[in-house]
Amino acid sequence: MALIRTRPARRAVATVAAVGSALALSGCSQATVEQWTRWGLPEAASDRAPFIGNLWSGAWIASMVIGVLVWGLIGYAIIRFRRRSHDETPKQTQYHLPMEILYTLVPFLIIGVLFFFTVQAQNGVLAKTESQNPHQIDVIGQKWSWTFNYREADNPAIGSDAHTVGTIETIPTLYLPLNKPVRFNLQSADVIHSFWVPDFYFKLDVIPGHPNSFDVTPTKQGEFLGKCAELCGTYHAQMVFNVKVLPEAEYNAVIKELVASGQTGDLVAPSFPTTGPKKEG
Repeated sequence: MALIRTRPARRAVATVAAVGSALALSGCSQATVEQWTRWGLPEAASDRAPFIGNLWSGAWIASMVIGVLVWGLIGYAIIRFRRRSHDETPKQTQYHLPMEILYTLVPFLIIGVLFFFTVQAQNGVLAKTESQNPHQIDVIGQKWSWTFNYREADNPAIGSDAHTVGTIETIPTLYLPLNKPVRFNLQSADVIHSFWVPDFYFKLDVIPGHPNSFDVTPTKQGEFLGKCAELCGTYHAQMVFNVKVLPEAEYNAVIKELVASGQTGDLVAPSFPTTGPKKEG
């Protein structure tokens, strides 16, 4: 009788869960549903995003396939080899060589496949642009903000270098031209930082004494958030910056405004920590 009473209760719980899930899904915005189709990633905003996006999606799909297989084997073992009486003892096996070989080879196979596709994605995001004259921006990470040097002296539309300096109190803004290749040259003034714009699906470490460089083409106009992805000290959480992707004409106008306001010349990383950048010489 107890079993008969329990089954309707379980069916009721399952029904309530299904209805609750349906209501939750129906209450989600279109943007949220689309983000779920990207496995939680934001909408891509750079030409390098597909490499990481495909790797991310492939890893999720592979994980789910492996998970379903393992859960299926566990369920099969539970049902197939369950004890049918109190006196029955399952057959005891000291070892099973084919099974042990399988358990050894399959993880190596999984790691090998993931490694292959990871290297392919890495080569894709680190490939240099074919453009002969990309916009160049020198990025300095310092405790605890960012400095951006716009190398536009050879750009006929601007004709001068410019810079933006951030502080703990003032969040800097990084301006980028839409659909134009940009080369970022990364330097650190003190400790290891990490330059990250989540919507670009890319980040790269900023290491003292080891300049790094990467190319990217912004493909979506708008405002985005950048941050430091490496725990770098007391005010690590303050190392954020805004990113504005603008049509090239508007980008040129903004850099000209920086030049007109006196934010010209090149700033370099200091040779000692815990300070902001200073002018050369």
